Amino acid sequence: MLLLLVSACGTAPLGDGLYQVKSGDTLYSIARSTGRSVSELQRLNQLSDNTIQTGQILKVGPGSPAPQTSTPAKPKPAPPPAAPAPAKAPAIELAWPNKGPVLQGFNGKTNKGINIGGTAGSAIYAAASGKVIYASQARGYGKLLIIKHNQDYLTVYAHNQQIMVKDGESVKQGQNVAQMGNSDSDKVMLHFELRFKGTAINPTPYLP
Repeated sequence: MLLLLVSACGTAPLGDGLYQVKSGDTLYSIARSTGRSVSELQRLNQLSDNTIQTGQILKVGPGSPAPQTSTPAKPKPAPPPAAPAPAKAPAIELAWPNKGPVLQGFNGKTNKGINIGGTAGSAIYAAASGKVIYASQARGYGKLLIIKHNQDYLTVYAHNQQIMVKDGESVKQGQNVAQMGNSDSDKVMLHFELRFKGTAINPTPYLP
């Protein structure tokens, strides 16, 4: 059962109402696919223009259908992908979201974060200062909290018993943002992820 849970935490979508920009997407194509207007997407994501980046996570509104990826009429030849190099990523200093024992570490496949054990109701803290971009239920993650720290980094906190902050709220590093629980999990734990430009990376090297 635990293996099935870990697999779900590593591969489940971030939840209804969020969309990760793919190559070839435009704000107009995403708006058309989700039944939103371009102006609505600009307002939801505080965009000053129509510029979006591959890997960027956008809010498309609760209950929106997943956008259909359209094939560009004349796709540009894609350059060879750069080799993953987390060590080259801009530095970010994280604090432990909870001091419980690490039940399972990051492997990039079945677990795209770390699982931290503890007791139900124990405090979960923001790993870094930022802004809440998602605070709701998500399949495979239970009560899910996502905090965006800058254009590159966001952190994910899953299986919460209760979320203490609201969508759009600014939080400080070390602030109590949730309570540990077992929502959509067979045991009490925090599933914690660090994402760089939308891709999950090992958070351990960034923790003290």
